[in-house]
Amino acid sequence: MTREELFKNILRKQSFLCVGLDTDIKKIPSMLCEHCSDEDAILSFNKTIIDATADYAVAFKPNLAFYEALGPKGLEVFERTIRYIQERYPDQFIIADAKRGDIGNTSKMYAKAFFEYYNIDAITVAPYMGEDSVKPFFGYPDKWVILLALTSNEGSEDFQLMENFDVERLYEVVLQTAQKWASIEELMFVIGATQASELTNIRKIVPNHFLLVPGVGAQGGSLEEVSKFGMNDQCGLLVNSSRQILYASRGEDFAEAARETAKQLQTRMEKQLFHKGLITYF
Repeated sequence: MTREELFKNILRKQSFLCVGLDTDIKKIPSMLCEHCSDEDAILSFNKTIIDATADYAVAFKPNLAFYEALGPKGLEVFERTIRYIQERYPDQFIIADAKRGDIGNTSKMYAKAFFEYYNIDAITVAPYMGEDSVKPFFGYPDKWVILLALTSNEGSEDFQLMENFDVERLYEVVLQTAQKWASIEELMFVIGATQASELTNIRKIVPNHFLLVPGVGAQGGSLEEVSKFGMNDQCGLLVNSSRQILYASRGEDFAEAARETAKQLQTRMEKQLFHKGLITYF
């Protein structure tokens, strides 16, 4: 998916919502697990959540860890989930939350797996090993690298906010350096929603890049603050919500509850797009 196509979807749906499919067998409604395998229950849950929220989302982000934990059958569920999205909702931007990144020939194989075999739109990549570990993911037409920059977890302070780089913090060095590797048409950055206070500074460094922002909802990030300080003239945001939507209800009404939660988030996003002047009504 191109940047222009993604932006058009955001305007058409008045939404920049990404639904994270971090599906935990221990948290899905028990009635789904009564007469089938864990893998079938997860796939059924995923399909239902996708159907319930697709009207209000522009992206889905399955987290590989939740599927890899189940072994080969879990990876089959991952594949069947993304094929379901691709076939039923081809306008959706699909992100593999895999956090890959290794020496060049290994990264080349990761890129081949996700961009050729799975044909996913984007993959999250860790930058710690530097340029040669990230470059193999570039060069695929209309595919994206989403580079970890400043995350929401408590441990982000261990390295990302270090100031031992000529008074610059490590995440700032990552943002500045990575811009030399690729254009705004193929590179995004992960910025945690709980780091909204840093967004003004971040936008000075990367004014035009899209940002994937997890951490709104269960992790306590503010959608309004993220939008106020992080939105640019092409929106420039994909705000992810996982647990808040997936587990809005643990009962038989889980699909309706997920849909209502997604709708509420979309309505708040529509308001932010209006305030930014990207849509003309609210």
